Amino acid sequence: MSAGRLAALLIGAGVVFASVLLVLLGEPPGDPVGPGSPAPSFRLPRLHPPPAGREVSLEELRGKAVLLNFWATWCKPCEEEMPAMERLYQALRGEPFELLAVSVDEDPAVVEAFRARLGLSFPILHDPDKKAARAYQVFKYPETLLVDRSGMVVARFIGPREWDAEAYVDRVRQVAREGAAP
Repeated sequence: MSAGRLAALLIGAGVVFASVLLVLLGEPPGDPVGPGSPAPSFRLPRLHPPPAGREVSLEELRGKAVLLNFWATWCKPCEEEMPAMERLYQALRGEPFELLAVSVDEDPAVVEAFRARLGLSFPILHDPDKKAARAYQVFKYPETLLVDRSGMVVARFIGPREWDAEAYVDRVRQVAREGAAP
């Protein structure tokens, strides 16, 4: 074996060894955000309703149940569940409840066109760098968390739902009124 090849092999082995050490000694991933976990805090700009750009935080919604939905305009299942989310939002108007749809799209104009096309009236927040999505360990869309009035995660839903189905409306209404689900 030539000296050049041996040097390349040793360098490659060193890189692999260093990578393994970083993984083994690095900080382990946090526990999954799920039922019983405190909902991670965030501040995100609102795209809708106006005024656009006003930041919204989860903390300012304490005292209300929050349905926190992570989605993207390119996600077909996200689009399919949006009309049911709108109906849920309308059904629970006046309750201590808020629905926050967090878009991970980069372009706010695309999100606004999507919102207008579907006639959505609930608050849409913008998370283009996915900081909030990462804090909630969201990797598939749509993903939705139900947060109680004290800021604890009650439920986590992966995939689309018929949010206006009686079982979901009743569960969200119960969390909104009592702060906990059965």
